[in-house]
Formats: sequence, structure tokens, C-alpha cells
Amino acid sequence: MSDELLNSEENDTVTLTLDDDTEIVCDVITIFTCGESQYIALLPQDSGEDGEVYLYGFSETNGEPELINIEDDEEFERVSDAFDEWLDSEEFDEMYGDDEEE
Repeated sequence: MSDELLNSEENDTVTLTLDDDTEIVCDVITIFTCGESQYIALLPQDSGEDGEVYLYGFSETNGEPELINIEDDEEFERVSDAFDEWLDSEEFDEMYGDDEEE
């Protein structure tokens, strides 16, 4: 699978090319840390609100982003849990963040 990270004025996007040469354009939800590594969460643009989120390892080499497949089930479980925690904190901030400014 290959990938291309693009910067647009609205959102950062990644175009994933699957093994069958199908291309999927995904919005970057976040880049987050789990343990000592960075990961990226992607949401396909045509999936709607309840779409499946794709998680990949993330690194930059000479300023070029690289997505890395997560092959290990235990690592994927840890990364999924870390993403869920991030998502919960974002939803909490969205729900209660405005009240703190009063």
C-alpha cells in the first residue's frame, strides 16, 4: 500500500492506494503518541460520521511523511486504546471546554 500526505486549506488528507490500486482519500483526524512511537488516525472521506478509522504508525524522514502498517495485534490494541482515550478527551473538551471560559 502506498500513501500520499497532502495539505489542503481545510484538512490534511492522505490518499491511500490499496493493493488492488483503488484509491481512498482520508482526512487526518490526529497524529498521536503511544509509548515511544507516533501514530496517525485516518477517516475515509466517503465513510460518513460512523466510518471505520484507519490507524497507522507515523514517521517523517527528511520532512516526508511515512505511514507504517501495524502488524502486531498487541501493538494495534494499545494504539486503539490510546486513540479511544484521545477521542474521549476531545469529546469531553468539546462538551465542557466552553464552560471553563466563563
